Parts: sequence; structure tokens; C-alpha cells
Amino acid sequence: MTKQSLVVADDLVVRLDYTLTLDDGEAYDSSEESGPLEYLQGHGQLIPGLEQALYEMAVGDEKDVVVTPDLAYGEYDPEAIQELPRDMFPPEMELEKGMAIDLYDEEAEEELEATVEDVDDDTVVVNFNHPLAGETLNFHVRIVGIRPATPEELDHGHAHADGHSH
Repeated sequence: MTKQSLVVADDLVVRLDYTLTLDDGEAYDSSEESGPLEYLQGHGQLIPGLEQALYEMAVGDEKDVVVTPDLAYGEYDPEAIQELPRDMFPPEMELEKGMAIDLYDEEAEEELEATVEDVDDDTVVVNFNHPLAGETLNFHVRIVGIRPATPEELDHGHAHADGHSH
């Protein structure tokens, strides 16, 4: 199999240029500034709707992919907004509307990402929805590289930035 004939398949490391636009036309994210996204196909590193759409694409292929919330970050859940007492947070912690914070869930022993919706002297309103929950995502993608994953990458379930130097 020559390198040229590789197409996106499970256990391959894919380099992807992308632009993400929301339904209102707002450009939300793009690889232009940070360079191509490198990830391991088939290991759940991308949202399901995008990962599925990339199978069989070859280097140089471009595609527009529309991903509905059920295959992206889920529907917006009004129950995921909670009011917490201000004294749960360290007094020196500056909390402001729109800021992302990590909260520790003692029951599940995991960190949860939340956005501060509102804050006053007594309470902090936090939103546990992903910022893109409920959004339909419009991706324009271009495959810029495909290579076999190293055994270590397969073992870890994700691409390593220096994977191609081995």
C-alpha cells in the first residue's frame, strides 16, 4: 500500500484543517491559527458526527459536514444550570460572567467544566452545558495528512504530537 492511497480509517492518525461555523453564520473555530488538528480516527477524540463523516477521505479531499446536536455536544439542558453558594469558591477567586471554570464533583470524583452565568455576593450561577450544546455545527474540513498510528498511540488511544518522528 503506497502512502498516497491511504484513506481515513480506524487507527490512523489524521491531520485535519477545519473551520467551524454555527447556524447563525458565526465562525466559531478554525485551525488557521493553531495549525491542523491531529487526532486518532476511531477512538472518540472527535464528536461522533464529524468522525463518522471523515471515513474514506484521502489527503487533499475537502468536505462540508453538518453535525446535529445529537451527534455533537447534545441538546441544551436547562436543568444543567445551577445556583451555588458563593462561599463554595475561594474568596480570592475572581468570578465573572462568561468565564469557564472547572468544578470537582465529589460523588463522581470527576472535574466538570462549567461557565459562570451570573455572580453576586451570595450566589454563583453556573451552567454545566457545553458551550456548543444544542448547536448545529457546520464544518468545512480538508484532510492534510494521514499516517499509521504508532503502537504507543494505539495503546494510549490518541495521537502524539511527535508521533511521526519515530
